[in-house]
Amino acid sequence: MNYERKVDVMDSLAGTQSFYEDASDSRRKRTFLIAALVLIALALAATYYAFTQSKGAAAEGEGQGGAAAPNVTVVIPGRVSVEAAISANGTIAARREMPVGVAGEGGQVLRVLVEPGQWVGAGQTLAVIDRSVQAQQAASLAASIRVARADADLAQAELERAQALVGRGFISKADMDRKRATRDAANARVRVAQAQYAEATARNDRLNIVAPAAGLVLTRQVEPGQIVGAGSGILFRMARGGEMEMLAQMAEADLARVNVGTRATITPVGSNVSIAGQVWQKSPVINMDTRQGTVRIAVPYSEALRPGGFADARLIAGTAEAPLLPESAVQSGVEGNFVLVVDANNTIQRRPVKVGTVTDGGVSIASGLTGTEKVVALAGAFLNPGDKVKPVVQKSSQ
Repeated sequence: MNYERKVDVMDSLAGTQSFYEDASDSRRKRTFLIAALVLIALALAATYYAFTQSKGAAAEGEGQGGAAAPNVTVVIPGRVSVEAAISANGTIAARREMPVGVAGEGGQVLRVLVEPGQWVGAGQTLAVIDRSVQAQQAASLAASIRVARADADLAQAELERAQALVGRGFISKADMDRKRATRDAANARVRVAQAQYAEATARNDRLNIVAPAAGLVLTRQVEPGQIVGAGSGILFRMARGGEMEMLAQMAEADLARVNVGTRATITPVGSNVSIAGQVWQKSPVINMDTRQGTVRIAVPYSEALRPGGFADARLIAGTAEAPLLPESAVQSGVEGNFVLVVDANNTIQRRPVKVGTVTDGGVSIASGLTGTEKVVALAGAFLNPGDKVKPVVQKSSQ
């Protein structure tokens, strides 16, 4: 009987243990559920906080960006009177070139008295030709003059004696006519000898090569010992008075804007010298291949000018009204020149322009601007179309 009671007690204890185990599992489940709910609530709260903070930061950033718009210097160019200039290029030449060659019969060159770049006067000897033979011929002709003059004097004396005897009847009238004819023939032979001598002298004077007019020697193609003659060609080239000119090649449209007397500034290549000149002749025809014409610009002598050299020309073809900007305001790109303009909303806009004359005061704008725009004067390279800026207006330098 005790045994049975013991078994009942064991059974009762086993049931109590099962009951506690079930209660413990239930509590763990409730704890896990509550923890999960708390974590979800925290995650939602963190998400909401992050969203509100990012939205506030974005709004703050936008507010700060609007306040940080950069100051940009702009100019309102207006319209001013600027010179309409035409650019051209071409070669330098002597305005009146004088080729000098052998004028006489020629001979052997004894001395050359000038060098290229030397100034000479009219009639100045450039080269001396040997005249030893010609000098002897001239001396012979000079002697023949004296012989002819002696014969003429003798004929005159005989005529005078005959005239003294004709009244006495010793000389006939026919003899008088013969003596008179002899005297006239002797005088004529004197004049012939004189003419021959003058011809020889003139021919000898033409042996030397002389300058036909005052000017600048450009080239020399003769040396001592050289035999020269009528077929020797040009021995010297001279610029009369040292006057130069530029043969400027110009487009057909520009040629129509140029008149005789138009002012020009010539700059030889490789030099910073600017030489004032003016148009004295323009071509009446246009080259059909190049569609260009030639304008001849007269310039005074300068050491920087060398015939055959290349030069640039700037011709002033009048004045015109146009906006004038500082050079820093005009930029260049693949599509050409442009400027940056600030519109009514203080936004940068890109405006293509055509550049006109470049002067010391700035760059004139031929087209693309009316003159009332706010044009960015500086720091244009750091701005892009669409950027917000705060324009600071300054007076345009004119």
